[in-house]
Amino acid sequence: MRTSNPALSDDTFTGFGPIAREERMTIQGTANKALLLLGCTFITAAWTWNLFYRAMNPQAVLPLLGLGAIGGLIVALVTVFKQSWAPVTAPLYALLEGLVIGGVSSVAEAQFPGIVIQAVGLTFGTCLALLLAYKSGLIRASENFKLGVVAATGGIALVYLATIILGFFGVRLAFVYQGGPIGIAFSLFVCVIAALNLVLDFDFIEQGAASGAPRFMEWYGAFGLMVTLIWLYLEILRLLMKLRSRE
Repeated sequence: MRTSNPALSDDTFTGFGPIAREERMTIQGTANKALLLLGCTFITAAWTWNLFYRAMNPQAVLPLLGLGAIGGLIVALVTVFKQSWAPVTAPLYALLEGLVIGGVSSVAEAQFPGIVIQAVGLTFGTCLALLLAYKSGLIRASENFKLGVVAATGGIALVYLATIILGFFGVRLAFVYQGGPIGIAFSLFVCVIAALNLVLDFDFIEQGAASGAPRFMEWYGAFGLMVTLIWLYLEILRLLMKLRSRE
């Protein structure tokens, strides 16, 4: 099994030994945990959103945005290396990422009214459509499909890493930030790859449940889905901002 989601690597669901049936991971249990994590994200996102609109100043949410980004990265790494901690670290990750989403979304909404509801709708609409396509067999997570998505995701990660490094030297890659045709095409490509990662995550969680992983892996599987969903939302929001900036 292969997935480009760093939270769900090839050996995620191996090495646990025999697990009693009532203590095993289930797909329904993972879905329930994912909904709980979405709720955690919404709570802190809404709080950050309200904080911005009371002050109408991006400076009011920048510290929280930084805390969420750095703290979320640290907690995510801890979760990846200590999977058994996921029942605690996954909700903490969701709360921290809510600070990021709330901060970014409020600033985007102030610039382009109505953009956040569009991004939210597209994110969950895409997730539902891909889930239905996956369950119906319309999209299959074949080895070639996985290889292609993994390679594309790795390429995107390298582009973003290069963007960060070059930024320290005052060099900006215009197609990453600006709303020209190339920039829009790049963002659209990233959104497609982020969406296809959901298919890999669905397949991996299904395989984990079939292999009899322990119950705490439901939290870990839900955490993996959250990583992809948050990435997809932020990329859709970036694409919409580029499109709206051209109007």
